[in-house]
Amino acid sequence: MEFFSLTLYRKKSCCKIGLYILLLGYAIATLFPFLWAMSSSFKTLSEIVSGNSGLIPQHFTWDNYKKIIWEEPLFLRWLFNSIFVASWVTGLNLICNSLAGYALARVSFVGNKFLFWIVLAILMIPGQITLIPSYLILKNLGWLNTYQGLIIPNGVNATFIFMMRQFFINFPTELEEAASLDGLGVWETFWKIVLPLAKPALAAQTIFIFMGSWNNFLMPLVVVSQPDLFTLPLGLNTFRGEYISYWNYIMAASIVFTLPVLSIYAVFNRYFIEGVKFTGSK
Repeated sequence: MEFFSLTLYRKKSCCKIGLYILLLGYAIATLFPFLWAMSSSFKTLSEIVSGNSGLIPQHFTWDNYKKIIWEEPLFLRWLFNSIFVASWVTGLNLICNSLAGYALARVSFVGNKFLFWIVLAILMIPGQITLIPSYLILKNLGWLNTYQGLIIPNGVNATFIFMMRQFFINFPTELEEAASLDGLGVWETFWKIVLPLAKPALAAQTIFIFMGSWNNFLMPLVVVSQPDLFTLPLGLNTFRGEYISYWNYIMAASIVFTLPVLSIYAVFNRYFIEGVKFTGSK
């Protein structure tokens, strides 16, 4: 019996060690490209194109950051555009998706289930298919090369309408019933009771939507053609030429590009896992 227990313990230990080794290898494989990009942001262009894949720069320099921040006239404008557009898109999504999700989960009205099936149908349509119709609509509205053209089409997201609906379905009905007994209507109950208690779901939604808007390249490429309205993903593409690409500037700009997203994640991290757990449960 003791021999069997010892053998079982050794097998579990070996499996655990093997799992740790596998996870460590995955972490290294995932983290190495980011560390290389960060290291390359302090290298010269000649060192990068020479094929040196080491993480320690042979000739450490801050010139790449100085170039993109102080000498590239539009870089700070691109940074502002990205922050402005991503913030508005995130704010609109938080309001619209939450309202739509709550209505589908709690408000009984004619066509409720039909609208929910439409939301599910939208989830099945690839976003690339809607690019041309979106472009034609924005052109007819005169919204090409405008901020509203970048913000309004992305102000609602079917994925997060579905996510918020799942959260509100699991929301305790007792709180809403108590609010109703206190004389609150549906609108007041939503703003004063339900939404403040939906912080986990809102935090998860904020992270995903901000990251999606921040990294969006295809939609701004279709809507915007004026360089002063470029977001950072489009601006980074200008460092790539037909015959030469300035990878040192691209890497430096990419590191700056990640800072706002890391800040958003750091702020909402404590709500993130809880929000994913609540919205994914039945």
